[in-house]
Amino acid sequence: MNLKPLHDFILIEPLHQEEVTKGGIIIPETAREERTMKGKVIAVGPGKINEKTGERITPSVKPGQLVIFKKYAPDEIKIDDKEYYFVRDEDIMAIIE
Repeated sequence: MNLKPLHDFILIEPLHQEEVTKGGIIIPETAREERTMKGKVIAVGPGKINEKTGERITPSVKPGQLVIFKKYAPDEIKIDDKEYYFVRDEDIMAIIE
């Protein structure tokens, strides 16, 4: 895939997790209505331009990092039957280390 985000957009591959209840029942991600809030950064745009100074603001994440982002922030796209999210840099809440 050769896809390069523009401005402060970040391309994220969502991490789907199965949930295990105390009784040992596995609830797959597809059974829950909520979309995941964790993902792996695939590509990062060059950053937003500061309106006052005209300087580019460098995004806070890099490809390969695992992140947590706002639940309703991403725009979903599908490429080759694989799901990806476009998220703005400001909607990423944490880097998982």
